[in-house]
Amino acid sequence: MYAIKDDLAAELAEIRSSGLEKPEREITTPQGARIQAALAGQPQREVLNFCANNYLGLADHPDLVAAAKRALDERGFGMASVRFICGTQDTHLELERRLSVFLGTEATILFSSCFDANGAVFEPLFGAGDAIVSDELNHASIIDGVRLSKAARFRYRNRDVDDLRAQLRAARDGGARRVVVVTDGVFSMDGYLAPLPEICDAAEEHGALVMVDDSHAVGFMGATGAGTPEHFGVTDRVDIWTGTFGKALGGASGGYVSGRREIVDLLRQRGRPYLFSNSVAPAIVAATLTALDLVTGAGELRERLFANAALFRRRMTEEGFDLLDGEHAIVPVMFGDAVLAVDVAARMLDLGVFVTAFSYPVVPRGKARIRVQLSAAHTSEDVEACVAAFVEARRSLG
Repeated sequence: MYAIKDDLAAELAEIRSSGLEKPEREITTPQGARIQAALAGQPQREVLNFCANNYLGLADHPDLVAAAKRALDERGFGMASVRFICGTQDTHLELERRLSVFLGTEATILFSSCFDANGAVFEPLFGAGDAIVSDELNHASIIDGVRLSKAARFRYRNRDVDDLRAQLRAARDGGARRVVVVTDGVFSMDGYLAPLPEICDAAEEHGALVMVDDSHAVGFMGATGAGTPEHFGVTDRVDIWTGTFGKALGGASGGYVSGRREIVDLLRQRGRPYLFSNSVAPAIVAATLTALDLVTGAGELRERLFANAALFRRRMTEEGFDLLDGEHAIVPVMFGDAVLAVDVAARMLDLGVFVTAFSYPVVPRGKARIRVQLSAAHTSEDVEACVAAFVEARRSLG
C-alpha cells in the first residue's frame, strides 16, 4: 500500500526544518489591540497585537456586538439555505443597498467570503474567446477564480503599467471579445497600492473592464473610507469591486461583489458560490450594517490609523530596520531569511508583542518578513512598545 502517511510526515518535517512552518497561536479574548495569546504549549498572557486586519479597531466594538446579539434574537442563528431558495432576509437586501451607496456603485451582491466572491466572478462573465489580464501578485482567491474560467489568461508584472499595456495588446491581437484587467487595490504582503488611474487609462485604451479586490482598503482608504478607487478618484472608472467584511468592517466574515448592475444581476443567476452556499448569517449582516454606520463618521479613526502607521515607519527607520516603502497601514519589516523572521517573531512574543512571520510560499523565497499591521485601536505608546520589542529581539538574536 502506498504510504501517504509517511510521505506527508516527511514533507511536514521539511517544512519545519526550512523554517516555513506556520504555527497557530491560541487566543482566548476578543480580537483587539491587546489580546490573550500564546504559542501551543505555553501559558496564555496579555500581548500587544500587531498582526490583525482590524484596521479601525471595530472587531470588538460594543455597538457591533450589540447589533449581532439583537439579530440573534430577532432573525435567528442562520439562514439554513441559499439566497434564491429561502435564504434572503430584508437585512441582506438592506446591506446590499447600503454597500452600493457607500461605494458609489449601481448594485451589490453578498457572498460568504471575499474568497467566494472572487471565485464567482470569472466563470460566468469571461469564457472561451475572452481574456483576463491579472497582476502577478494578486490574491490567491483571484488566481483560483481565474482558473475556473475558460478565458485566455495573461499576467503582468506587479504594478507595471507598461507590461499591462503589452498584455492588453496581446489579448486584443489574439481576438479576445471581453477583456478584464484584475488587480488588488492593496497588495497585502507588501502594503503597496495599485496605480489605479494608470490601470484605468490602459484598460480604456484597449476597451477593457477593470476589476479591483479592495479587501485591504474598504472602510478606511479614501475620503469616506470607500476604498482605493475613491482614494485615487476613479470610482466611476472601475467596473467590478470585490471586498470583505472580515477586515476593517468588523473583522467577522462575508464578502461582496459590487459594480455595474448587469454584472451583479448575472452573478445572481450564475455565480456558483452564490447559488450553492448558505447566505451570510443574520448576526454578521446586522453587525456589518452597524459597522457602515460607524465608518461613515470614522474620520477620526482613519486619521489615528494613518498617524500610527506613519509613527511606526518613522521610528523603525530611525532604528535601522529594512521596511518596504508605502503609505498603507501594512508595514513589512524585511529579514530575508525565513528562520530569522520566525525567531524574531517568537522572541517578540516573549517580549509581549504579537507579530507573525511570513515566508515562502506566502511570499517569494528570500523575501521573508514580519508584516506589521497598525490599527486605530493602538496608542502611540503601543507603537513605541512594538518598536522597542523589535530592537530588543534584534539585539538578543544577534
